Amino acid sequence: MHSSSRRIRHIVTYAAATALATSLLAACSSDDDSGSAGGDGKITLNVGTFGVLGLKQAGLYEEYERTHPNIRIKENVIERNDAYYPKLLTQLQSGAGVNDVAAIEVSNITEVVQTQGAKFEDLGKAEGVQKSTYLDWKWKQATTEDGKTIGLGVDIGPTALCYRKDLFAKAGLPTDREKLAKEWAGDWDKYVALGEKYMEKAPDGTKFVDSASSVYHAVFAGATERYYDKKGEEIYEESQGRKDAWDAAMKVARGGMSAKLKQFDPTWDQGFANGRFATVACPAWMAGYIQEKTGPDGKGKWDMAKAPTDGNWGGTFLGVPSAGKHKKEATELAVWLTRPEQLAKVFAKQASFPSTPSVYDTLKPSPATKAYFSDAPITEIFAGIAKNTPAAVYGIKDAQIGQSIADIGVLQVEQQGKSPEEGWSAAQKEIKDVLGQ
Repeated sequence: MHSSSRRIRHIVTYAAATALATSLLAACSSDDDSGSAGGDGKITLNVGTFGVLGLKQAGLYEEYERTHPNIRIKENVIERNDAYYPKLLTQLQSGAGVNDVAAIEVSNITEVVQTQGAKFEDLGKAEGVQKSTYLDWKWKQATTEDGKTIGLGVDIGPTALCYRKDLFAKAGLPTDREKLAKEWAGDWDKYVALGEKYMEKAPDGTKFVDSASSVYHAVFAGATERYYDKKGEEIYEESQGRKDAWDAAMKVARGGMSAKLKQFDPTWDQGFANGRFATVACPAWMAGYIQEKTGPDGKGKWDMAKAPTDGNWGGTFLGVPSAGKHKKEATELAVWLTRPEQLAKVFAKQASFPSTPSVYDTLKPSPATKAYFSDAPITEIFAGIAKNTPAAVYGIKDAQIGQSIADIGVLQVEQQGKSPEEGWSAAQKEIKDVLGQ
């Protein structure tokens, strides 16, 4: 437990920081083009995103601009969600500098629904929106207790494993995706055992996996017991799903098979480009990330296979902040971007799996994406995982708890050589701090 004086200092510091951020946002709001009309009379709609969402990459903004000549779209990207989300909260609190359309990650959606719902437009009432278009559980995640839907689903994260078959071959491992899937089916320990074999003949400068955190997220993706129970009570300490994911990550962290990279940091991006690791946890949205960060030289070297267990890691919604200057135009854009036919185009470009089941039977990756991943049956792999993934319960601080475990607890063991007990203690301390305990 933290002392009350320390908690008060945290509150005062946060309040001061928020006040400063608010004043800075207000001061510069007249200098940006958030929701503004340019000299040519066009309305600029700002879309706030994190990572590689795929809407721009699939050409959707350009397509919308062609059919809406009065609209200009600007995407404002922050690489990591843990940097993007606090900025979003600050913007919502101040009402200044908000993006016209804002992406919301699934691990943050419960907190946004419960604490920020009043600051978003009700997209459930928008023209052309039908609840039946979206996965039922996805729709519910973004809906408040009084029935207000603050976000429309973009994608979900059925999680496979992506691997460099050229590196597997050099290490003397099988490269056939079906054989690999059978070899580690149902047991993450078998995946770790394959990593031990890889390291016996690993090509110079390479490791089996990018990070132990990657393994943590992949195992946790299939957990039925997570950080919260259905009543909203924290259960992260005793959660079996958390324990299983932690144990697997510790085996990797202490087994010498990890490149020890922090995910979504520049060094991780460079690891893709330099071929420093042979496997990475691969939710559907990761496929686009791999293509972008590895570059053209990765074509035909990457492949994908079913993971030992089926699970979902990540997923995104689009919401429209009520403080935006052009809510009508922003709502129309958000609705259009999340229509099944548009999300199918994002899948074709980078395999991000849509929240709209009506297109599942017709999804086709582009020839370029299929070739990049060695002609893997991308649609079949992700669709099969999505159908078998257990229902997940998300809590109000789900993202922060997960980040504390992966980016502090796991990394201290992996990068600093601390024991699993010390790493878990550090994660617990950070979690209690985040929860104000």
